Amino acid sequence: MNTMLRFSYAVKLTPDRKDGGYVVTCRDIPEAITQGESKDQAIAEAEGALQAAIEGRIEDGLEVPAPSQPKRGERVATTPITTALKAAVYMALRDSGISKSELARRMQVNEKEARRMLDPKHQTKVPTLERALAALGRRAEIEVN
Repeated sequence: MNTMLRFSYAVKLTPDRKDGGYVVTCRDIPEAITQGESKDQAIAEAEGALQAAIEGRIEDGLEVPAPSQPKRGERVATTPITTALKAAVYMALRDSGISKSELARRMQVNEKEARRMLDPKHQTKVPTLERALAALGRRAEIEVN
């Protein structure tokens, strides 16, 4: 059974009494720390910090944790769609136990393309990531709130 993956994380905005603005932290991804002058800017910066942290976890072969439910006083920051799709492919690949070579075979692409697909520095097109998910028995849905 496939579970639904979400890439919207609870973040805490703490007023910075010394320098002004807000410091942003995330319980689920502790390395995603940033700040912003206003609440809106802090959330926008949090989305970038989450993107960088998730990409770092993929590069290092680490787990990408599922987001916790927001607690009282927390806000929600969402990763960019391509980051969420790359993370979903990465997690599905890890869960499946198949190699990138096997994924490439299933997608009918060369191994280099399959490797680059998860490279955070490589601009992977959404249809390619959707094909990878399909090859892994998954599919992406977009939800707009």
